[in-house]
Amino acid sequence: MASNAGNTDDSSADSSRETDQPSAKSCKMDESTNSNDEQAMSTTTSSSTSSEQKSEEEKSNVQETNKQSEPVAMVTQEGDASTSESADTTETVASAPDGSPGAAAASSQSEGASETPSVEPATTDSQNSPSVPKETVNMKVMYNKKRHDVEFDLDGTVSGLKAHIETITGVPQAMQKLMFKGLMKDDKTLRELKVTNSAKLMLVGSTITDVLEVTKPVPKGAAAEKEAQAAAAKEPLCKQKQHKKVLDKGKPEDAMPGIKKRQDPLPTVPISGMYNKNGGKVRLTFKLEVDQLWIGTKERTEKVPMTSIKNVVSEPIEGHEEYHLLAIQLGPTEASRYWLYWVPAQYTTAIKDAILGKWQYF
Repeated sequence: MASNAGNTDDSSADSSRETDQPSAKSCKMDESTNSNDEQAMSTTTSSSTSSEQKSEEEKSNVQETNKQSEPVAMVTQEGDASTSESADTTETVASAPDGSPGAAAASSQSEGASETPSVEPATTDSQNSPSVPKETVNMKVMYNKKRHDVEFDLDGTVSGLKAHIETITGVPQAMQKLMFKGLMKDDKTLRELKVTNSAKLMLVGSTITDVLEVTKPVPKGAAAEKEAQAAAAKEPLCKQKQHKKVLDKGKPEDAMPGIKKRQDPLPTVPISGMYNKNGGKVRLTFKLEVDQLWIGTKERTEKVPMTSIKNVVSEPIEGHEEYHLLAIQLGPTEASRYWLYWVPAQYTTAIKDAILGKWQYF
């Protein structure tokens, strides 16, 4: 019995060993299976990591390519830039998945670009309407026995016309006096003065050269004569012997009425009823259309260009202040003065204006 029991125990032990061996094998198989799974997972992880690295490298390459292309894109025109921007926006919308923030942003940019109104250049009436040419008038300006054909704007002022005439004749604008049916005022336009084509204007004035010729120094030989004349000028003209002799004849019977303390324009008829230094009758006729002063006597009529007259002086006659003595200087010296007696006082200023112009009053 004891041996049977021992055998029984040995057999049970052997059966238990046999039973334990398959379980150990199964454990080993489980471990090898786990290790294989871990290797597969590691392989999968490494492959995913390598694919992510490749995608990041591709993205970095794309970014570098875009950075290199940016300077070229900045040089292009605005139209090309807007086209590339719209194309980039379209590509961004196509590449971004639906519902992603990038797709929404790109969609909003494209909508904003499409909603931006195009600005068209504004057009004005002046650009559409043709320019109206200025109306001009052709005139004949008489100066110093010469005729100058002048074309000027009909709506231009007399002051502007004088500036234009200065470039033609050399007479400074401030020294000009234009005559057309009387004295032309600077602020009037040619249309207002009714200047028409082929109208004849008279220019009265002197160039700078003429003025310097009058004011040049007196030669030494004439110094004594000038001093004598200056001494004689200290007493009134009507008291001087050469003038007193003519004045003592009395006022001419046909003298025009004189009015003192009054300034009238030139009369439409010649100024007559005066004496010259020889006691002969004389009359003055102003031919403004030809820029001449006609000095008429019984013997002859002398036609003097106004530009050749250097000076005009006058003085009231004592006891007859409504009349003046008046001298017209025809040459550079006072010896060339042409004396007139019993000139109506109301016309003396107009005579000076017609011959010299107001600019010489200094």
